[in-house]
Amino acid sequence: MKVLNLYACLGGNRLLWDDCEVTAVELDPELARLYQERFPNDKVIVGDAHKYLLDHYKEFDFIWSSPPCPTHSRMRKTNTGDGERKSKACYPDMKLYEEIIFLDNFFKGKYCVENVVPYYEPLVPAQKRGRHMYWTNFPLPNDLGERKLPNFINSKISLLSEFHNYDFMILSKIEGFSVTSHKKGTRIDKIARNLVDYEAGKTIFDTARGIIEQKTVQTSLFGHL
Repeated sequence: MKVLNLYACLGGNRLLWDDCEVTAVELDPELARLYQERFPNDKVIVGDAHKYLLDHYKEFDFIWSSPPCPTHSRMRKTNTGDGERKSKACYPDMKLYEEIIFLDNFFKGKYCVENVVPYYEPLVPAQKRGRHMYWTNFPLPNDLGERKLPNFINSKISLLSEFHNYDFMILSKIEGFSVTSHKKGTRIDKIARNLVDYEAGKTIFDTARGIIEQKTVQTSLFGHL
């Protein structure tokens, strides 16, 4: 089973996937390098996931996409205003909906597009599970097995590392990443909080794989359906 993992970051969703051939696409070279160290058997592409999807979607059985979420997050609206630490008002990044509409109309396999619960009513209906929204072309179980992390927003990096089974402090030694908001660079705790719980990732993947494999068996028994 060939899988495309877009905006792969550190592979939170991918950790428990098995019996599959994964191609991961990540724009940040350092995150891509760390992903490769974590999943040495995956093919890792450093590049634009949005463009890679358009050029290569026909090559895969299952596609997972987690487009950047900051412009959709409820925190974006909450924190918009005046002040040094406030966010500027901005347009939501419509690449999220471009990919949902594209996959729903042109992709023959199964897909999952994941993002945060937005500050607005989703433009395309989604399935909400926990802290995340999932756009799929197959029904998700009501229970994804997602584990609960107490006080998730205020959790320390050490607790997030334990929760995701990854030492995020590795990033503190790399230029361009920071532990606190007082230093320039991508916040490490934000990366950790945005990762999908690997139990939820496994449940979604196994659900899609079960549907794909069942269809394959039916096609082999009865011809093209």
